[in-house]
Amino acid sequence: MIRSTPAIVAQGAVRRLPRTALILLCLAYILPGYFGREPWKNADITAFGYMVELASAGPHDWLAPTIMGISPEVDALLPYWLGAWAMQLAPGWMAPDFAARLPFGLMLVLVLVATWYGIYQLARSPGAQPVAFAFGGEAQPADYARAMADGGLLGLIGCLGLAQLSHETTPALAQLCFTALTFYGLSALSGSLLLPLAAIGAGLTGLTLSGAPAVAVLFGLGGAIYGALERKETGSTHGGRLWRVAGPLVAAAATAALASSLDLWQWRIAPPGTSWREWRSLGRLFLWFTWPLWPLVLWTLWRWRHQLRDLPRNRHLAWPLLFLAVAMGTTLLTPASDRSLLLALPALATLAAFALPTLERSVSALIDWFTLLFFSGCAIVIWVIWVSMQAGVPKQPAANVAKLAPGFEPSLSGLAFVAALAGTLAWIWLVKWRVGRHRSAIWKSMVLPAGGATLCWLLLMTLWLPVLDYARSYAPMVQRIQVLTSRPSCVQVHGMSRGQLAALRFHGKMNTVSAGRAAVCPWLLVDAADVSSLPQAVDPGQWEFHSRVRRPTDRTETILIYRRVAVP
Repeated sequence: MIRSTPAIVAQGAVRRLPRTALILLCLAYILPGYFGREPWKNADITAFGYMVELASAGPHDWLAPTIMGISPEVDALLPYWLGAWAMQLAPGWMAPDFAARLPFGLMLVLVLVATWYGIYQLARSPGAQPVAFAFGGEAQPADYARAMADGGLLGLIGCLGLAQLSHETTPALAQLCFTALTFYGLSALSGSLLLPLAAIGAGLTGLTLSGAPAVAVLFGLGGAIYGALERKETGSTHGGRLWRVAGPLVAAAATAALASSLDLWQWRIAPPGTSWREWRSLGRLFLWFTWPLWPLVLWTLWRWRHQLRDLPRNRHLAWPLLFLAVAMGTTLLTPASDRSLLLALPALATLAAFALPTLERSVSALIDWFTLLFFSGCAIVIWVIWVSMQAGVPKQPAANVAKLAPGFEPSLSGLAFVAALAGTLAWIWLVKWRVGRHRSAIWKSMVLPAGGATLCWLLLMTLWLPVLDYARSYAPMVQRIQVLTSRPSCVQVHGMSRGQLAALRFHGKMNTVSAGRAAVCPWLLVDAADVSSLPQAVDPGQWEFHSRVRRPTDRTETILIYRRVAVP
């Protein structure tokens, strides 16, 4: 006889995760990466460059953000608006790049909150409930749903692919935010309608304005189709059934019309090739980017396989599978595969959460030990290399850093050291708590992955932040250009990328002008990869080669500097 659900959960296994501890963990994950660093290449500095241009532009430019007439690769509007508005409203003492990060930090908060409430709503659905015991004692629905949501949120924080992309000021984070908001809205449609419908409308509109109108329409149509199928299996009122179909459908139609009116339908289909190398690279991306969620997702699909045959009755599986299918399809068919895969993380965290009440004790122990060894080893490596950079002992790590980042001078920040030390001590306490004797909770297997990922991200953004900033920022290269050209106010440029242009205008405060025969700037900057096309843009007789500047950590990125020798 097949049980109605594979989850067997007693009331004692759904005890509450302390809210203070959960909030502190989220803050320790969110805040590092938003403070004390420069915009990084490539997507981070590029998106920030468009925000800077909008913040100083007139109203007519807001629907067409450009850098020297070059449109963004991602046809987004809202992320650039938010960054520009934040810079315009920020006080004068606040750095522009930090001000631009503030709305994105709030969006990351919304990702975590919306994912938690989405899982909570799905875990309260009838198909997700654990087996009822003959003499009582099974987990109560509200307590069970809260514990499942805690476990799913911990799994999301522990996901390796979330860390860097969720701390950049790019459209990818905005798309993730509005995907999570839509996920919550569709998951909560079985109960009250006002707040879920508002979340769906805001989520689909935000996705459209963040460069993903096709994804928004697919989510809306999928929600309407599932609402039509689900209403045949539930005893809800006719009005509720109607809104579960009409709400997502109307929102999808409205977002499609909005995208058309703003000319946001720009198709960039790039399916993977047939070579083994491309598919192997894509497979590796799936494996590391979604770790440690994907093994738990596979376990969920196996243990809940009988419920998969009747998805209209099991919305806790249907909704995350819909979001996962759309995100994985987008990953396979678009060039930015990692940023498209980011949209799958709320759904993956939900599916992974439903593996927790079915895990055997041996599997849970295996997860704990692997996580403990992996993240403890990573933390030790980070500390050893930092000590080597500061004290020169041991010598080899510092020598490796000097080789990879020539010209870097280590610096010591007392505040960063205290934060890193506090995070390490918290990790040691967490490990001691986890291996100690205490009552089990279904979210316990996700504590070490979330804590370990937070620890390593905190250490990277405190102890290693100076060297990472030196390696990932354009600031050192721009500073070298300023020294060689005596800080010019006007330079001509040729063949420069969006990120390079943004860096010259932000870090160097340079007025960049496209290379042409009519321009009169005293210096010309050329990307070495496009030097062959330079004679078509300028008169070679008016310029002489002066010097070349390379990024310290990327010898393939070289800027050639030319000095004017004749006035046109």
